[in-house]
Amino acid sequence: MRVQLKLRVIPNAKKDEFIGQREGEWILRLNAPAIEGKANKAALEFVSEFFGVPRSAVFLVRGERSRHKIFQIVGLESSVLERKLAEIDR
Repeated sequence: MRVQLKLRVIPNAKKDEFIGQREGEWILRLNAPAIEGKANKAALEFVSEFFGVPRSAVFLVRGERSRHKIFQIVGLESSVLERKLAEIDR
């Protein structure tokens, strides 16, 4: 089982957090700067921790140099993904 997660990443934020969604993408604020892949690494770590999967189960499949990114999470059911994301929208 694999799920995809579309994110809009905002680097240089005060803290790492999901803040909701817009235009089909979840918005993720990250404390890391957007230089030398630091924001990508922070996003991978945050997504892995947020969904409770190993870091090795999260892959950046599109958007390495863009704020618009698509991550693939292996071993996570879509129902779990939807439930966790629904908690953000409250």
